[in-house]
Formats: sequence, C-alpha cells, structure tokens
Amino acid sequence: MLSTNRRNVLILSFSLVVVTLGFGLVMPIMPFYMERFGAGGTELGLLVASYAVMRLIFGPIWGSLSDRVGRKPILLIGVLGYGITMVGFGLATRLWVMFAARILAGVLSAATSPTTMAYISDSTTEEQRGGGMGTLGVAAGLGTIFGPALGGLLAERSLATPFFVAAGLSFLALILIVVLLPESLQEDSRSGDGVSRRTLDPRAWWGALRSPVGLPLVMAFIAAGGMMAFYGVLGLFALERFGYGTDRVGLVFTVLGLVTAIGQGTLVGPLTRGLGDALVIRYGFLLSALALLGVLLPSGYAPLELPIGIFGLINAVLMPSITSLTSKRATLSQGVTMGLSNSFVSLGRIVGPLLGGLAFDYHWCLPIVGGALVMLAGFFGSRLAHAARAPRHPSPR
Repeated sequence: MLSTNRRNVLILSFSLVVVTLGFGLVMPIMPFYMERFGAGGTELGLLVASYAVMRLIFGPIWGSLSDRVGRKPILLIGVLGYGITMVGFGLATRLWVMFAARILAGVLSAATSPTTMAYISDSTTEEQRGGGMGTLGVAAGLGTIFGPALGGLLAERSLATPFFVAAGLSFLALILIVVLLPESLQEDSRSGDGVSRRTLDPRAWWGALRSPVGLPLVMAFIAAGGMMAFYGVLGLFALERFGYGTDRVGLVFTVLGLVTAIGQGTLVGPLTRGLGDALVIRYGFLLSALALLGVLLPSGYAPLELPIGIFGLINAVLMPSITSLTSKRATLSQGVTMGLSNSFVSLGRIVGPLLGGLAFDYHWCLPIVGGALVMLAGFFGSRLAHAARAPRHPSPR
C-alpha cells in the first residue's frame, strides 16, 4: 500500500508529465501546421513566444491565487483547461485558432507547475521535501523527453492525433485529482503572496538589475534567448533544410530532452564544484556558440544529431549554473530572487523565438548564426563581469 504522501506525489507527478508531454507533443508538429496554413518562421516564432508570454504573466498570478483559495482548485483549473486547449489544437483549421489555443494553453498550464510545487511544500517535512521535488523534476523531464518522439510517431497517422491523446491524458489526470487528491493548504494558512506579485513589478526588475544579481539575471536572459532563437525554429529548420517528417523531427527533440536530463543529472554538480559557477558559465556560453555553428555543417540526419545533442548537453549545465550564481549573489530573499530569475528566463524565451522566426524567413541559417552570436555576447559579457569583480591589489611602491 502506498502512503498518502507518496500517492499524492505520484498524482502530482502524473499531472506534470501530462502537461510537459503535451508541450513536447506540440513541438515537432508545429512546422507542419505552419506549412499547412501557408505560414512561416515569423508566425511560428510568435506562436512559441505567445505561450512563454502567458506563462510569464500568469505563473505568479496562479501561484498567488493558490495561496488564497487552496492548491486543489487551481490545479484542477490548470489540468482541465490544458485538456480543453489540446482539443482546440486538434480541431484547428485556421491559424488564428491555433494561436488562440496556444495562448490559452499558456495561461492555464501556468497554473500547474507552481501549484504542484507548493502542494509538495505544504504536505512534506523538510526531510521529505527534497525527494518530493526531485520526483516532480523527473516527471517534468519524462514529458520533455518522450513527448516529441510520441508526437512525431502519432502525427504520421494524422497531425491532430497527438493533441487528442494529450487531451485524454489530461482528463485522466483530472479524474485522479478530483477523486484521490486532498487539499493541502488549510483554511487558517491561506493568505496573499506578495513575493509572487513582486516578480511582475517593473520596479523590482530595475532594482534587481542594479544589485549584485543584475549580471546573472542578464546572463539568464541571454542564455534563454540564444537557446530559444534556435529551438523555436528547429522543427521548421529540419523540415526546410532536410525535408524531415514528423517522426524524425520528433526524434531530434527527444535527443535534446534526453541529453538535457543526463547533463542536469550527472554533470552540473561535479562541474560547478570543481570549476565554480563563473567558469562553467563563461565556457558554457563559448561552447554553446561553437555547437550552434556546428549545426550548419551536417548534410545528413545522423551528423545533425551530434551538434544538436552537444548544444543541449552544454545548455543543460549552463542554465543551472546561472541559477546557482544568482542564488549565491542574492541580496533579497531567495523566493523573490528566484521569481525574478524565472521572469528573466521567460523574457528570453519570448524574445528568442520572435527574433529567430523573423530571421528564418530571410534565410534558414540566420537563427543559428544569430543564436551563436548571442551566446558569444554572453561569453564576453561573463568575462567582463569576472574582471570587474576581481580583487584589485595595490601596486608595490
């Protein structure tokens, strides 16, 4: 028999798998919808960015609302709403319908992640919490890894099939939550959340940029923007450059998810302990730029997977290192600092796909070259930041 806490963690994990699986299912299919509707890179970039915009805005709002009304109602809204948006995707026959579904998916899926994490915090001891959070992280990773491959395979029959499968899984998660998941936040513990609201306050952003965490926040924005300038059009690139179908595009994204999970699970800790965050970040930016330029060289499927896999592996180390450095330099509370860090990452995930999509419509190689230049800017910026913080010794007389 499962303990109550273990059962709750498994239900929450399944809910996260469903949402991240749905996100993964979408990525390899989007370019083919763009082709069907006569759209291009600009529209694809806008579609990807619209999801990130909604998550940036509504993540803190849902988190704050769950502090006032409880975790379970917000989680139900997120999972039910996400299932409905997947049905909308599957039924879409016009580009504007896809945009509406994607925007609504961003609004509602933003309720799932912060609420599940808050639920774990409510219902576990400090000793149990790390394991619970780790299980949620594994669940999110599974959806990211297997979603693209599953989406690519299901789409061979019909482009709409993956969306209906994702909707069915969402409704299954909804039933499990309604029937088996109790509320974790008691009435007398409910209140507003000023921390969440501060992440949407422009004055908090400006103040953070002028503090010791300013440079790490900018680096988080640069890293996320450089990655998403490429990731946002990767499926369209594979279709345009090599004529790949949904199965091969899905496998490309699966390799990215797999190496990211491996990198985060095995490399981040040893590298940051051995070299320090600043050095890992600096050379992470440089190697990311070189790996992106390597994507321009292959003329076949297997050679293409190598630089893409290397790029994913490097960034699996780069982003956690930036987060770690941000945390270590925090002058505000950790909650506020991490909320702001997430906001700067989200901003990069908005700007990157927009610029990448616009660049793609001029030439397929421009998002890759542009992403490499952004990563090089991060490399030189991190060098300057390190030099500025280095201790200055008085010259001998």
